[in-house]
Amino acid sequence: MFQHPPEIEFIVEPYLSGSRIDSFLAKHLRNYTTWRLHRLVAEGLAKIDDQPAECPDRVFRGQRVRIRLVEPPDKLLEPCEAPVSIVYEDPWLVVVDKPAGLVAHPVGDFQEGTLSNVLQKHLDQQTAVRGLLRPGIVHRLDRMTSGLLVTSKEHLTHRLLSIDFQQGKLTKSYIAMVEGTPDFEQRMIELPIGQRPGGNSVLMSAQPDAKACRPAKTQVTVVKRCPGYSVVECRLFTGRNHQIRVHLSQIGHPILGDEYYGAFGTIRSAPRFAGEEPTERRHALHAVSLGFFHPILREWMTFRSDPPADFLALADHLPVTIDGMLLPR
Repeated sequence: MFQHPPEIEFIVEPYLSGSRIDSFLAKHLRNYTTWRLHRLVAEGLAKIDDQPAECPDRVFRGQRVRIRLVEPPDKLLEPCEAPVSIVYEDPWLVVVDKPAGLVAHPVGDFQEGTLSNVLQKHLDQQTAVRGLLRPGIVHRLDRMTSGLLVTSKEHLTHRLLSIDFQQGKLTKSYIAMVEGTPDFEQRMIELPIGQRPGGNSVLMSAQPDAKACRPAKTQVTVVKRCPGYSVVECRLFTGRNHQIRVHLSQIGHPILGDEYYGAFGTIRSAPRFAGEEPTERRHALHAVSLGFFHPILREWMTFRSDPPADFLALADHLPVTIDGMLLPR
């Protein structure tokens, strides 16, 4: 039990009008299960417009829903610390610069120490009791990819950003160092991506025999050519798993340091289970820019992040490095 149980009030949004009260509350209190909230309502701890609520009740647009949280959350992420830079924050969302090596959210064998766990600790410092806010990951970056990522603090922002992401309204570009020298200045890669057949389903493929393929579109622009490798900017038009890594591999220019994807769709090594990384070595892929329409402030926002030192260090064994290179603006 909470020592001083907080009482929280919400106003029913139009798109949630007609929802059962426990389902409505679960949208706002994402660290609580619907079952836990159902029990609190059954115990007489919720009101609709100051009238006692019952479990079958539905809520409608504009109504005030209050609940006294006498019990703590039942699915709270374990908070932790990690060197994550917060680029921007307001009451609705947080933009972070994720380092390589950090998983975006709990998955597979990575159930603790993820970016979500780090953000849970950050959000817990902003509320009277732990767990009133839960970070919402709108889009992911691979574990060994660094760069910009937007997360939400509350359900409406998460819903609207997710819709924009699915509709391709967010703009994202990446900087990468790739093996070899592309024979083009700019190329639009439109190769469907699916699961790699006959192997671990974690790995993806743009080969003709890939399973459950979906359209994928990446624009690649050569920024700089160096002896043995090149620097490219990649702009995503779709959001398939491992998309940039698979597309660059397929055209014969895999990313430096990539543990899995070799030239022309070959596989260098395969993980033994979902989420496993064979080493802690990062690959040369960094989410350098991010743009989106703020769902609450109703304005376009853009952010930029320069590649970190461990990204640049991947070229140290080659004849030249990219220190001082002019990145695309």
